[in-house]
Amino acid sequence: MAAYTSSLATRCLGRYLIQHTQNNIWFSTSSIAKGYTTSTCNPSTSPLTPLNQARSDTSASTRTIEQHYDSLIRCGSLVEDTQQIDALHQLGQLQKTLRGYSNSIYLTPPKPKVKEAKDSNAKQQKVNDYKLSKTEGDDAPTEEDECLLPLPPPRGFYIHGDVGTGKTMLMDMFYSHVDNGRKKRVHFNSFMLDIHKRIHRRKQSTPQRRLGKMFTYDPISPVAMEISNETCVLCFDEFQVTDIADAMILKQLFQTLFRTGVVVVATSNRPPDDLYKNGLQRDAFLPFINVLKEYCQPMGVDSGVDYRRLDLPSAGKLYYLTREPDAEAFMDTLFHELAVRQNNVTGPRVLTVQGRELRLEKTCGNIADCTFKELCDRPVGASDYLEMAQAFDTVFIRHVPMLTLTLKDQARRFITLIDNFYDNKVRVVLLADAPLDRLFVHSGGEDNRDRMLLDDLGLSGDVGDHLSLFTAEEEIFAFQRTISRLTEMQTEMYWTQGDRSNTTHTQRGSQ
Repeated sequence: MAAYTSSLATRCLGRYLIQHTQNNIWFSTSSIAKGYTTSTCNPSTSPLTPLNQARSDTSASTRTIEQHYDSLIRCGSLVEDTQQIDALHQLGQLQKTLRGYSNSIYLTPPKPKVKEAKDSNAKQQKVNDYKLSKTEGDDAPTEEDECLLPLPPPRGFYIHGDVGTGKTMLMDMFYSHVDNGRKKRVHFNSFMLDIHKRIHRRKQSTPQRRLGKMFTYDPISPVAMEISNETCVLCFDEFQVTDIADAMILKQLFQTLFRTGVVVVATSNRPPDDLYKNGLQRDAFLPFINVLKEYCQPMGVDSGVDYRRLDLPSAGKLYYLTREPDAEAFMDTLFHELAVRQNNVTGPRVLTVQGRELRLEKTCGNIADCTFKELCDRPVGASDYLEMAQAFDTVFIRHVPMLTLTLKDQARRFITLIDNFYDNKVRVVLLADAPLDRLFVHSGGEDNRDRMLLDDLGLSGDVGDHLSLFTAEEEIFAFQRTISRLTEMQTEMYWTQGDRSNTTHTQRGSQ
């Protein structure tokens, strides 16, 4: 690690970072440096990415994905990858199928076929019986109705592979080129947050149960129907299941989405059979995997190359070690250099997240200077980080400790934090106790809270040895993605595209 220079050099670095961001446009749905190198097409413009070029090309919707990919290869923006090419060929076929596609035919409840009855009253009674069999919100077709439906909707894709192999880039290329006005691209965490909000809202609006009256209401299918009425093509980045609350509703939720004609294209680091691996009550989750594979064709993209770790130009020093001299002072100077352009005062800021307050002690305009404890050592989650990603384009994170197994909760939050920041192109400057590749340590001893939870659940220690909730297996797996993403987030390309000073920020996932 290079030694620190004088305060003059510090100011020069700050100016370099500012000068290289002030005239660049930020694209909310861009995919950076996954499967390609730096651009050589037009040095006078901001760094080119596959999705940037797709958005700047007015004829993008009329071109095939393969044509776009080939142009990027010729331009020097992409490294040719045979597995990516195979995947693009299949996505290209789906692109053609979805041109002008609508799921409206699947949304209309099928009309009952009533056998002729001698008595007209008997015939009407059969119709009434059919109507009564439909409970509130059960608009999705049942198995008995399937014979009345048209041909099955197009089958989507579940793209899986190791970190940095270009999965998100491929999905974003597909999304930007598919000619359909009812498409949506969203991070899976954000999607599930929205689902739980909708479920909560529906439960709050249901009539109160009267004393002595039985009343059951299942909002999951009605919520899925809301989504189906809003969109017919859904693209998910980072499909992962770590929460038992999500795991228990996914089968019913997605079965309704699929049966009402919603086509899903998703990316994940795990193959479908490994989703929610070793999770609590996984037996109840397994039927969802069969539903997912029925409607989404698994497609592996794993060339063994992490393209985020290619030798891309650095944005300067953005990752500091606490043991290095004057690390805090260097970060203070960098914060000041960026803050002077904000035309704002430095001070606390309170964000409202789902009716509660998230207080950050040091902010200036769209810059936040936080500690690890402030972000990961208190009960905050994906919704908080998503709100931060909308409010700030640059976040300093100080005093990140070495993450041992005794800090599983904090490690989970840090992984979620980086996922949300990366997906929204938030720039980060880190001060940590260990180098990035040694930040997560697979040791640390048993957590007393884990032992208490095992006791509360009535589980033996042997069972706890295999459940991912206690072994941190999911965190160990997911942290490889975090390392890969943080590596890319230190590149000049990522930094320049994360600047929002001259643009209006739009959350990734909007149409």
